[in-house]
Amino acid sequence: MEDFLRIADRQFRSRLIVGTGKYRDFQETRRAVEASGAEIVTVAVRRVNITARDRENLLDYLDPERFLILPNTAGCYTAEDAVRTARLAREAGVGNWVKLEVIGDEKTLFPDVPATIEAARILIREGFAVLPYINDDPVAAKKLEEMGCVAVMPLAAPIGSGLGIRNPYNLLIILEQSRVPVIVDAGVGTASDAAIAMELGCDAVLMNTAIAGAQNPVLMAEAMKLAVEAGRKAFLAGRIPRKLYATASSPLEGVIGR
Repeated sequence: MEDFLRIADRQFRSRLIVGTGKYRDFQETRRAVEASGAEIVTVAVRRVNITARDRENLLDYLDPERFLILPNTAGCYTAEDAVRTARLAREAGVGNWVKLEVIGDEKTLFPDVPATIEAARILIREGFAVLPYINDDPVAAKKLEEMGCVAVMPLAAPIGSGLGIRNPYNLLIILEQSRVPVIVDAGVGTASDAAIAMELGCDAVLMNTAIAGAQNPVLMAEAMKLAVEAGRKAFLAGRIPRKLYATASSPLEGVIGR
């Protein structure tokens, strides 16, 4: 069964998107990315080198012909900084896709939604394909979709927290109203969290810390790959309804003695 993830004018077989921060070195990054099966790889432009060719560069380890390198404006606290960072990545030849992050609070790393909307408006006008990181806020998600964002990326929980999906009901509302892909971004801790996100109907899951921070990142990357695949198949298959009481697994018609 062909089941592609379609974002803007591209399609992908994998529904797992992975980050590239927090690994011990670029070799481990490459091994984990390959084990994950991901085709989209995010890179925090301010923290991971993809622009300077005179020193060790991530693009020497991850072939841009094989992976879609998705620059990330992580670490930006104003719309102006986020726009500048996205432009820098494009000028370096990475492309015009960008994962837009404008952080509003240093402790929680929750997004600054008004600033995110402001930056998205500018970047869309300049021809970027924008994937914004947002709270699990249906109103913000709809505004960004209507502006022209190619996907929306609500958090499951705070970045790096590993708490898993804290509010599945808001995610369900976002899924119900969205006509662009909904990608859970931030808060996934282990494989079951990824599977739950996919079982809800999310189009993809993005994660970094859950893999890079694991005791065995490469093995965790493989686990996440399998979890995303299993969750997606379970969603497409359609789960049985939840019931308060038991239902016999075998029919009672024709049972001996009845």
